[in-house]
Amino acid sequence: MDTNIDFNNIWKQQTSNKPNLQELLGKLKKFKNENLRKLIITNLLLIATCAGIAFIWYHYQPQLLSTKIGIVLVILAMVIFLLAYNKMFMAFYTIDDTQSNSEYLQNLYTVKQKQRFMQTTMLNLYFMMLFLGICLYMYEYTSQMTIAGGMAAYGITLAWIALNWFYIRPKTIKKQQAKLDGLINKFEELNDQLKNL
Repeated sequence: MDTNIDFNNIWKQQTSNKPNLQELLGKLKKFKNENLRKLIITNLLLIATCAGIAFIWYHYQPQLLSTKIGIVLVILAMVIFLLAYNKMFMAFYTIDDTQSNSEYLQNLYTVKQKQRFMQTTMLNLYFMMLFLGICLYMYEYTSQMTIAGGMAAYGITLAWIALNWFYIRPKTIKKQQAKLDGLINKFEELNDQLKNL
């Protein structure tokens, strides 16, 4: 029986999944940049959409009050959503390289809490206002169509909203949560390792 076991060599040969702080900071930076890009794109798209809707209102001069209320509701839904969305990421982008691991972790918990608020309360409010606004807006124009045409217009619009609500929204939320949870888990693991040193 060989009693000359080289523990140092065995230890070096082990493969470890322990997180590296620099690697984690790189992932955090990548996550921040991806979200900043999404934030900019979302802002540009919703602002352009609001401007387009305002132009339609000005150019076509709708006659019914319901149409005007619908337009206001749609624009208001987008503005409220953008304000909350931009505010959520202000906390996230205050994270910098000088913070400790536990501070990173606390900031990520804050981001997770704000993300949950956005994905539930704000997104629900956004979809309800958008749904109601679109339905009110369409009334003036669908009332001038045949019954079949009006029903088809509402049916297609409601199907698109339902697709977004029941399929795209949950899928997007799940993906966002998985990314953030992955980062949080890695920082928790690193935090536990540092406590045990």
